[in-house]
Amino acid sequence: MTTRTVVTRTQRDAPRSVKNFTFTREMVPGLAGSGSGPVFLQEYRQRAWETFESLPIPTTSEEAWRRTDLRSMPAGSFQPVSMIEPGSLRLPPPPAELLQSLTDDAYGGQIVLAPEGIQVDLNPALSARGVVFTDLATAESQYPHLLEKILGQVVRPEEGKFAALAGAMTRAGVLLYVPRGVELEQPLHSILWAPGANLAYFSHILVYLEDGASATYVHEAASPDETAGQSLHSGLIEIHVGESANLRFVELQSWGDQVWNFSHERARVARDGNLDWIFGAIGSRLTKNFSDLELVGQGASGRMSGFYFTDGTQHLDHDTQQNHLAPNTTSDLLFKGALRDHSRSVWQGMIYVAPGAQKTDGYQANRNLVLSPNARADSIPGLEIMADDVRCTHGATVGKIDQEMMFYLRSRGIPQPEAERLIVEGYFDPIMQRIPFEGVRTRFQAAIIEKMG
Repeated sequence: MTTRTVVTRTQRDAPRSVKNFTFTREMVPGLAGSGSGPVFLQEYRQRAWETFESLPIPTTSEEAWRRTDLRSMPAGSFQPVSMIEPGSLRLPPPPAELLQSLTDDAYGGQIVLAPEGIQVDLNPALSARGVVFTDLATAESQYPHLLEKILGQVVRPEEGKFAALAGAMTRAGVLLYVPRGVELEQPLHSILWAPGANLAYFSHILVYLEDGASATYVHEAASPDETAGQSLHSGLIEIHVGESANLRFVELQSWGDQVWNFSHERARVARDGNLDWIFGAIGSRLTKNFSDLELVGQGASGRMSGFYFTDGTQHLDHDTQQNHLAPNTTSDLLFKGALRDHSRSVWQGMIYVAPGAQKTDGYQANRNLVLSPNARADSIPGLEIMADDVRCTHGATVGKIDQEMMFYLRSRGIPQPEAERLIVEGYFDPIMQRIPFEGVRTRFQAAIIEKMG
């Protein structure tokens, strides 16, 4: 006689929903009262606000958010910093080291976006050549024709709850415009400084390079660690690289450990244009970042290089897309990360080749080094190829420190903490070699030392 085993399954409780935001239409710039600013901008913010109201906060039932849970986010406690009376919070200014040059040369221009005010500095020689590098409020009043060329054209508010939120609420932002054929020798720099607890920050970075233009732009978002509460950042980055133009864009994220950070970013590269896009992420409590590279013209190329290091209970989720929409385009993506303690990283990437985009060359790789037994890395590469004459490859790895390396270093008298640090530095070296600026490499290397304790 056989023994039958009866298995009973109990229904799981429905997941608790995320508490909703308490933002109102009266908080949207230009929509309260009679409205102000260019008509196209008012229409854009109105559309963004309506989209924000119509969309729920993402849950893990959505594929793009399946590995990032927002249920512990105190959405109802965030108040837009723009609604706070300047000076009433006595927030700290950005530290001096954030204002120092991260490149080999002095900056040709620098913008500081902070609660206490906005500082804009641009070399007069660049202004004389038609270069516009200014804050969003100034762009609205003095350069609306340039703003209209790119605002909402690369990233649409309808692409997600947080894209719509940033589109509707942003007062702080940057517009960079480089005219046709103008090549900038000196890099440009902007900083979003966002201190304080229970505050919501919004940003919008707009970059437009005309045909044949060239520029280097470094943008950093940062805040101190807070103990009094959590805070929110939602941002947009829209980039247009014209025909035969060349942009080097370095993006650093060093948020404090209480920040919930969300961003939608996309770069569109025209015929024979080139983009070198470098990411660095070492901060925040939770980050969900959508970064898309669109190669829309024949011969366009782009390189995406990412560095991240997590510890504590940090959660970083990077969702990348390489879209080959024209023939003879090239993309190259390499993201490398290390994880300690109970932290988690998620990387999900896709190479898409459109019908007719022949002679495409696409590559993506994600490497993860897990330094603690409770850390976790999810790595999900993908290909969607609709053309038949292409070369597309991908790879992903998750591993621990090689014990043979550790034995070799220990056998030569190097203490274990120092040996681990040397191995981690060597692991990140391929990413460091992609970074052309000594100051940026030094910043990342200092982050490695700090994370390693």
